[in-house]
Amino acid sequence: MSWWILPTTADIGIRAFSSTPEGAIEEATMGMQAIQLSESGAETVNSLLRHTGTWSVSIVDDDLPRGMVRWMEEVLYRCDGEEKWLVGNSISIKDGRISSQVSWVDSDSIEREIEVKAVTMHELILRRVEAGELLPGVSNDIPSFEGPGWVAQVVLDV
Repeated sequence: MSWWILPTTADIGIRAFSSTPEGAIEEATMGMQAIQLSESGAETVNSLLRHTGTWSVSIVDDDLPRGMVRWMEEVLYRCDGEEKWLVGNSISIKDGRISSQVSWVDSDSIEREIEVKAVTMHELILRRVEAGELLPGVSNDIPSFEGPGWVAQVVLDV
């Protein structure tokens, strides 16, 4: 696991680490999906029939952090609007787009405990952590991270 629940006062957040921006977005996205599952949903999700496809969003004005928010909002939309629960994603970033080869299951078959209404811009981070730079942890919940690598952080409206 390369993502952790970020303590917030009202909503729920995620901080994720990876060696690439694509990996950081992938980890934050899978963290969002995992947070929503009930215990039963987490146990059954791997037994469901998987489908594959390509999902994509544009990155407006070369703003990659906002692009990550748009990507995660797309994942929420696909779940609620198209009954496609994301279970895997392999992201690429190029030509002003975040695209992903995805695997998904029927969202009606997934038991959820928490509903994420939106991905917020509050405390949003997606940035490179330079070699030797130490990103401090958050209380005892999230470890510190020493670069090089990437960090993604989002707060989810639940």
